[in-house]
Amino acid sequence: MTERIVRFLAEHSPETPCLVVDLDVIAHAYEALRWHLPLARIYYAVKANPAAEIVAMLERKGANFDVASRGEIELCLNCGISPDRLSFGNTIKKERDIAFAYEAGVRLFAFDSIHELEKLGRAAPGAHVFCRILVTCGGAEWPLSRKFGCAPNMALDLLRKARDLGLDPYGVSFHVGSQQTDVGQWDGAVGAAAQMFWALAEADINLRMVNIGGGFPAHYCRDVPGIDRYAQAVMAAITRHFGNDLPEIIIEPGRSLVGDAGVIQSEVVLISEKGGVDGRRWVYLDVGKFNGLAETMDESIKYRLVTPDRGGSSGPVILAGPTCDSADILYERTEYRLPLGLRVGDKIEILSAGAYTASYASVGFNGFSPIRTYCI
Repeated sequence: MTERIVRFLAEHSPETPCLVVDLDVIAHAYEALRWHLPLARIYYAVKANPAAEIVAMLERKGANFDVASRGEIELCLNCGISPDRLSFGNTIKKERDIAFAYEAGVRLFAFDSIHELEKLGRAAPGAHVFCRILVTCGGAEWPLSRKFGCAPNMALDLLRKARDLGLDPYGVSFHVGSQQTDVGQWDGAVGAAAQMFWALAEADINLRMVNIGGGFPAHYCRDVPGIDRYAQAVMAAITRHFGNDLPEIIIEPGRSLVGDAGVIQSEVVLISEKGGVDGRRWVYLDVGKFNGLAETMDESIKYRLVTPDRGGSSGPVILAGPTCDSADILYERTEYRLPLGLRVGDKIEILSAGAYTASYASVGFNGFSPIRTYCI
């Protein structure tokens, strides 16, 4: 938690729950990523945190943007971002949204199926298109399912079809899973992409770009390597599989740019005991799965907590949110220990909460407002 965030909370005492984001931390993370991966073009994954202040700051630094919807495209355009800096990276798009993006000047689109490709052929003639392939996500704390991507052999057929439809088969993308803790995961994925380059070259289709997606981590409970280690692993994989004929490289960081920049301040609403053999206290916060902490689903992302220092010992707890939904339990299997002197009304800070919190919050479930964001 930065001194700027500490000072903001002390001086403004905002209503909880709230997310406070230090823009300087994001700027530093962006510069570090650009320093360690100078050959890559950075496309910020807007879905990680779409606050206009974040988008505008990254625009000034020269970032590009990975957008997933018409709404995110409009956000970027309203921030003065040129459409040639946008990549419509969602593989599930309405044809009218493709047409909107194309008419606005977007020329880079993802796909992973024949029907999506046909929509692109009709609504975005001549556009650069890249096919997302399935890869393993071992080591990811927020692994991705088979919802996105197709088998590499199918991708070969689709990229050939792209040319037939008058599109420009530009490259291949993949994602090794969010909050990836294994730096070795990029090697196999890059190898699969390189094989596609060679196979399509035989059909006179010259792919030029590899989009390695995101996956770089924020700092939660588990220690992770520094960004320099990830960059070394990525570039080692690309040079190993492509040799001296390096492709264009796109990366789509979200969590690693904004995660560590944000702190959620929450309030203890209730502390209760249930009796029985467990003996753990239940601590209910005013923030839960439905208004900011969706990534506690299956206890995948384990946030670090800061509590008041009351001295004395601590004990195990079950942490839950405020809604009338039994799914709104944050941590029951994972051991969290909080001070025995914790009181109702105490403030608890949730660290590294800048990514996939405010952007995941639902609109008014149980009447609880989505979490409010302050960018400082």
